[in-house]
Amino acid sequence: MSRKLLHTLIPAVAIALIPSTTAVQAANPASTYRQLDQLMDVFERVRAEYVDEVTDEKLIEGAINGMLSSLDPHSSFLNMRNFERMRTQTEGEYGGLGLTVSQEDGVVKVIAPTDDTPAARAGIKAGDYITHIDGELIYGLSLDDAVDKMKGLPGTTVKISVVRTGQQKPMELTLKREIISLKPVKHEVKNNIGILRISAFNKQTGEATRQAIAEMEKQAGSKLLGFVVDLRSNPGGLLDQAIEVSDAFLERGEIVSQRGRRKGDVQRYYAREGDDTKGKPIVVLVDEGSASAAEIVAGALQDHRRALVLGQRSFGKGSVQTLIPMTQDTALRLTTARYFTPSGRSVQEEGIEPDIIVPQLSDTDYKERRVIREADLRQHLRNDAVKDNKIIEEDDKENPRFVRTAADLEKAGVSDYQLDYAMKIIGRLGPVQTAEVSR
Repeated sequence: MSRKLLHTLIPAVAIALIPSTTAVQAANPASTYRQLDQLMDVFERVRAEYVDEVTDEKLIEGAINGMLSSLDPHSSFLNMRNFERMRTQTEGEYGGLGLTVSQEDGVVKVIAPTDDTPAARAGIKAGDYITHIDGELIYGLSLDDAVDKMKGLPGTTVKISVVRTGQQKPMELTLKREIISLKPVKHEVKNNIGILRISAFNKQTGEATRQAIAEMEKQAGSKLLGFVVDLRSNPGGLLDQAIEVSDAFLERGEIVSQRGRRKGDVQRYYAREGDDTKGKPIVVLVDEGSASAAEIVAGALQDHRRALVLGQRSFGKGSVQTLIPMTQDTALRLTTARYFTPSGRSVQEEGIEPDIIVPQLSDTDYKERRVIREADLRQHLRNDAVKDNKIIEEDDKENPRFVRTAADLEKAGVSDYQLDYAMKIIGRLGPVQTAEVSR
């Protein structure tokens, strides 16, 4: 099966190759025609009598968006502007501040900042809200318009107001715009442990991951003890890249399956023979910002017992979006399937539960900061396996293992508690324990 898949797992990145000529198979009942007549009646009435003149294009696009917004948070219509933005991000470079954002009830929410961008350097975090841009209140503004206000020529500045749960006053930040080159993979060897940071799943991610593994193996040689794969705040991306990354760590077996509307509509994707890491121990880091493609990788390695997953429960986006071109420069992004880990788990709503739950103690406000996951989004797909929402509620009891403060850790020279914890696990396992971790 070709690895050039035509699906994406998060908004804004996809490959537009699917024809839009699929016909409706079943005859529409008479009631449907009456409702369509009613839609046209409303269209004509608004067109003729609304207080201001409105273009047909705006009304039709609004009707399409209204239809899709009634489905789930990830189905949408891509007009010319959004379609071009999606293409640019898929290629791995765009202009702006380096933020992945969404909108709910008129509020712009941060899904994740991109590493080494103005937003990340300013300290913006997942779950923050952007309320003002250059002093203008953006509540109720469309997400497209809000994003356009944050974009601009590299070197120019933009002022944004950021509200964070637990803080009484908003943060007033002045950021300088940059060309955001999405380098999805970074790596380093520290204490004979390979640290692989994957921040997104664009077209370069799979190949970049394999190159990074090879470079770290060459750098450390036989002294390399294992790998930490950091998927924190990774909002996802292309399905084929999630499969490629998983394949780099697996010798064999299923990576992920996707199941559509019909009973027989199932596709399974498998690892090819050969583990690039030669069975060395792996710890995967996840948090509430790890979504979609990141969850596919974490779930595959966890189910195959190829890696320990450490951190906080992930976002919980277990759906696949297909991009269907409507014209040369517009497209429909439609949720067409759910994906499942090799053991048959759906992460929709639930997310990936770490093998070892470790809070980010080096984050001074991790307790107060509001966490937003898929289950919090309006109209999200339900997971039939989750019979009781209490199953996925956070345990707010204090864990006696995690009583150290950010100040204590800073004095001890620990700037990233979760990463430090993961590295200590790899250090304790060592190469002699490889067979147990990778069984």
